[in-house]
Amino acid sequence: MEKTAALASDILQGIGGEKNILRLENCMTRVRVEVQDDGQLDLARLKKLSGVSGYVKQGAQHQLIVGPGKAAQVVDAMRALMTGESAEVLGDVDRNKAQAKAKYKAPMSDALRQLANVFIPLIPAFIASGLITGIINILKRPDIVGDFATHYPNMLGILGIFGSAVFAIMNILVGVNAAKVYGGSMAMGGVMAGILSSPQLAQITLFGEALQPGRGGVIAVLLVVALMCWIEKRLRNLLPGSIELILNPLLTTLITGTIAIVALQPLGGLISEAIAHGATMAIDRGGLMVGAVLSGTFLPLVLTGLHQGLVPIHVELVQAHGYNALLPILSMAGMGQVGAAVAILMKTRNARLKKVIKGALPVGLLGIGEPLIFGVTLPLGKPFLAACLGGAAGGALISFWKVATVITFGISGLPLALTIVTGKVMLYLLGCLVAIIAGFLFTWLLGFNDPEE
Repeated sequence: MEKTAALASDILQGIGGEKNILRLENCMTRVRVEVQDDGQLDLARLKKLSGVSGYVKQGAQHQLIVGPGKAAQVVDAMRALMTGESAEVLGDVDRNKAQAKAKYKAPMSDALRQLANVFIPLIPAFIASGLITGIINILKRPDIVGDFATHYPNMLGILGIFGSAVFAIMNILVGVNAAKVYGGSMAMGGVMAGILSSPQLAQITLFGEALQPGRGGVIAVLLVVALMCWIEKRLRNLLPGSIELILNPLLTTLITGTIAIVALQPLGGLISEAIAHGATMAIDRGGLMVGAVLSGTFLPLVLTGLHQGLVPIHVELVQAHGYNALLPILSMAGMGQVGAAVAILMKTRNARLKKVIKGALPVGLLGIGEPLIFGVTLPLGKPFLAACLGGAAGGALISFWKVATVITFGISGLPLALTIVTGKVMLYLLGCLVAIIAGFLFTWLLGFNDPEE
């Protein structure tokens, strides 16, 4: 903890002190901070801190990559060092000021970031669900555990409930999170999702066709909740304060619910079906080429933030088919980067670079690639290209072998093997090995300029 506190103190000094902070938060691997005056930032110092493996700027936000788990610890330590109002979570006014000061706006990136924020809180649930499902698959195999399934059917049944619970309430969770992200009432977001998922819809015929509970999945939920938030905000401004509390939720539910059933749920159904069928067709028919392109271009998507737009596709694939053939392909990008990092580790004479790689390789194998991207391969240039090529080699084979997982997202790298469908686990691991070897060889052949100490 002393190292964490020291790093937190160093970061505070590097960003100009607590009075320069407008917003402070963290994700899985990054310390995210927005400041009043960018001129007070000492980026050269921040990038050289031993606990910082990379730096990224997105809009008004400065992001320091410190590693999984450690990001939350560092932010907590920074807040403990801060005093007064600067230690508080920023209000909407200050946040809007920071956004207004941003010199560059990327609307597409911002929209996708909002979309990702709907699903990021669900990651722990997806991880638990995927790993439990993987355990069930192992316990059902007589060649591994004998007659376990025959002797302990109740245990498997209970584990099955644990593993599938998140999918039973998926739309509700998405509705609540979407309302929070889009600035509406979280309870109303859950209600909208509940309306779309209600089994009673099947008893209603509209325009000569019976309604389908849950049609459109999370796509329909996102559309409906976005509309709900817009209507709720407008009514809040129009209705007198004395009756707004009563009439707003009533009118919002009636108006949004009607539009949802008549128009938005059918539209969401068409979109989700097109996404699921399109992605499945591309992977099934594209084979080697599609796998290579998807995995080879995934790391650049991560750099731009556009990979966040793939999250609903992962969810739709699992909801439509019960498995996800896209995630194992994209996971090969991280394995290609592991191979590239190993090659750099063997060739570089830079002690600090060696230290960064040794710290980032274990989490890279676990599927968390940002420390390797921003701390190792991207700054060196050619190794980043080599990592993409290595990922393309592994992704091509994974696509050709039709390897699929039962999880939507949240797990990657070697742990994903626990969630791979029965009969494809060894093929997935072989794809990982090929991607690592290819990333290593491409890096070795392309070379790089070894940075001075």
